[in-house]
Amino acid sequence: MINALFEYQFLQNAFLASVLASIVCGIVGVIVVEKKLVMMSGGIAHTAYGGVGLGYLLGFEPIIGAFMFSIAAAMGIGYIKRKGGVQSDIVIGLFWSLGMALGIVFISLMPGYPPDLNSYLFGNILSVTKMDLYLMIGLTFLVVLVIVALFNNWKAYLFDDEFASIIGMNTAFLEYLLLILVAMTVVVLIRVAGIIMVLALLTAPAAVAGMLSSKLKNRMIYAIALGALFCIAGLWISYEMNISSGACIVILSVIFYFFTYAVNVIRVKINRNIIAAKQKTEK
Repeated sequence: MINALFEYQFLQNAFLASVLASIVCGIVGVIVVEKKLVMMSGGIAHTAYGGVGLGYLLGFEPIIGAFMFSIAAAMGIGYIKRKGGVQSDIVIGLFWSLGMALGIVFISLMPGYPPDLNSYLFGNILSVTKMDLYLMIGLTFLVVLVIVALFNNWKAYLFDDEFASIIGMNTAFLEYLLLILVAMTVVVLIRVAGIIMVLALLTAPAAVAGMLSSKLKNRMIYAIALGALFCIAGLWISYEMNISSGACIVILSVIFYFFTYAVNVIRVKINRNIIAAKQKTEK
C-alpha cells in the first residue's frame, strides 16, 4: 500500500482524511466522553442524514447539507435541554428519528434511480473527494482553534460546570459551543466511519486515552494518536482485503478498547492483591 499511496490520488485523500478525523475525534471525543454526551452525539450524527438527502434532492454537495442539519440539531437539542420540561433522551431520540426520516423522504422525492448512500451511512474513506477534504480541513482548523483558545475554560467546565458558572464563566455559551464542535466533528467523521458507526470512532480513542491518563491535555494527545492508528490501520486492511473501510476502522477501535479495558481490570486486581498482601505482612 505504501507504493500505491504515492501513486494514487484517492489513497492520498484517504490518508489525509484519516489524519484530520483522528485530530477532531481525539480532541472533541475526550470532552464528549467526559461530559457523557455520547448519545447526544449519536442524535446529532443521525440527524445529518436528512442533510445528505436534501443535498442530493436540491443538487448541492451532500456533506454541506449534513453540516447544516448537524448544526441545527446541535442547537435545537441544546436549547430544549437547557430550557427543561422535556427529558433530553426523548429529544435526542426524536431528532435522531426525524433526521433519518427526512433523509429517506428527500431521497424518495428524487427523479430516477436513487443514489447509493452507503458511503455516508457506513463510511468509505477511499471515496473522499477534494471537496470533502477542503471542508474537513476547515472544520478541523476551527475545532483545534476553539479548543486551544479556550483550553482553561474547557478544563474548568469539565471539572465542575457549576463551579465554573459561580466564578463567572458563561457555561451556557460553552455548552452550545461544545454541541457545535460535536456537529463539526460528526461531519468530519461521516466520510470516514459513516453516520451509523461514527459514535465508535468518536468515543473509543477517547475512552482508551481516559484509561491511560487523567490529565486533559495528555488524554487529547493519546486519543489523537490512537485515532490515527485505528484510521490508518483500518484503511490499510480495507485496501488490502477490499472490504468496507468504515467497518474496519470501527472494529479495530472497539477491539482495542475492550483489550485495554481487560488489561486495566487485570492490572487493578493485581495491584489490590499486592496491597492486601503487604497489609497482611505488616500485621
